[in-house]
Amino acid sequence: MLNTSDGNGNSPQDPVSVNVGGEVYTTTLDTLTRCRDSMLGAMFTGQIPLLRDRRGNFFIDRDGKVFRYILNYLRSNSLDLPEGFKELALLKREADFFQIRPLLDEIRRHETGGGTASCRAAMLNVSTESEMRVLHFNLKRGPENYELRSCAVRLYVATVFCTSRVVIELLCARFSYVARDGPVLPQPSNARQNCLCLEWVPCPDELPRDQHQKHGFRELRTESGTDLRDSRAFMEELLRVALCEGFRVDSVFPDPSDILNCSALRFVRY
Repeated sequence: MLNTSDGNGNSPQDPVSVNVGGEVYTTTLDTLTRCRDSMLGAMFTGQIPLLRDRRGNFFIDRDGKVFRYILNYLRSNSLDLPEGFKELALLKREADFFQIRPLLDEIRRHETGGGTASCRAAMLNVSTESEMRVLHFNLKRGPENYELRSCAVRLYVATVFCTSRVVIELLCARFSYVARDGPVLPQPSNARQNCLCLEWVPCPDELPRDQHQKHGFRELRTESGTDLRDSRAFMEELLRVALCEGFRVDSVFPDPSDILNCSALRFVRY
């Protein structure tokens, strides 16, 4: 169970009652924190203080009627709207307030007529590999005084394929290369925008930054600013995105018991 508390130090317990604009909903902490990087997730993981109404329910001053669709999305990873639903703009505004990015993507697909179950079904494959390289470089010690140095670096390559272009676009936004002029977002690696190939080389402490850049190496970091030091860190971030998007792990290679250190993963979404 999550250990979080409201502004008065009171810890929520399952089931959780939430008063949203006068509408009271009962759910679980697991549902409310399904998207940990959302504002709703932050509210119920102790990052944002919570208010309570007079009956002890947690209170959020937002539209209560459309919150039911947000809550149901978090429960089932599916946007289920009644036929003739006319408050899509309001729902989009509320999803934007709570910063539930997968739901926002679903709403955009619904706006363009792509919100059917057949469009939602998707397969996601990812594989990683790495190789060690030895660099030789001159380290300047003084005027006309150079010392020959050697350093080992590791090149990481992650190849992602997804039948949903929206997911590839989402992943492109979740990672960025570190460059002198600022972050550079990766781009799909084929015309159909179903593939993404990421290559990065973490800079070791013993290698000067200018030498790292001189060899054309780039570091990779997440949207939150965390540098990816190895393929395990990449798999962890990809798992976070995939599960939040409604995917489930279908196969792990080579060892299902060590998912973060695996070299290949396959996800499916129905």
